[in-house]
Amino acid sequence: MNILVVEDDGDIGAMLSRGLNAEGFDVEVATSAEAALDAARAYNPCAVVLDIMLPDGSGIDVCRALRSAGHSGPILFLSAKDEVADRAEGLGAGADDYIVKPFEFAELVARLRAHLMHRLGGAKDTRLNAGRLVLDLVTRQVLFGEIHVRLTEREAELLALLMATPNRPVARGDIFDRLWASQGGNSLNVVDVYVGYLRTKLAEVSRAGGPQVATVRGRGFMLELAGAGGGPH
Repeated sequence: MNILVVEDDGDIGAMLSRGLNAEGFDVEVATSAEAALDAARAYNPCAVVLDIMLPDGSGIDVCRALRSAGHSGPILFLSAKDEVADRAEGLGAGADDYIVKPFEFAELVARLRAHLMHRLGGAKDTRLNAGRLVLDLVTRQVLFGEIHVRLTEREAELLALLMATPNRPVARGDIFDRLWASQGGNSLNVVDVYVGYLRTKLAEVSRAGGPQVATVRGRGFMLELAGAGGGPH
């Protein structure tokens, strides 16, 4: 899916472009209101991530113009303006969501995906499944039978990555590139730390016969489904 990011801060725009590309989106970045409208006409994005304070106008006006032009995809404001009145104005202009800077990238991605899935009529698909394990991408709840576990944004993002290829290892470097590199991370050790956090959160699930995060020596980590065998833990 193609995403239009409208952001005049070069560092934030580059981070969003790298991160969303890593999540499988095609990204176009515009740095002004005029460029945003031109890009929307040329690019026809599935969704727009939109700053409010732009050098040549307001993102509020851009949002209204997009809606007037027939853009029906999700529009998410990403702004440092955090007053209730600011949020109300943004949502009143036709936006689907309003996220305040500074923000967690994982939360932005989860909200973006949720809005896209709702637009496609597939709200139920905000849940990922691996065997009997269910992860709700919006609430970050893990469900396994009667067991309910709540994850942090980063833990949920890590689990979602492993759930995409159950019983197949994902290299530490690949995990780092997907989850940390775009945000300035510089040490692979953070992967091991968060794998440890995730194992602790899933301990009850594992004891109940559910999936567990396994270490595959020399190859990385994988979500091992019950009865599948696998590498040492």
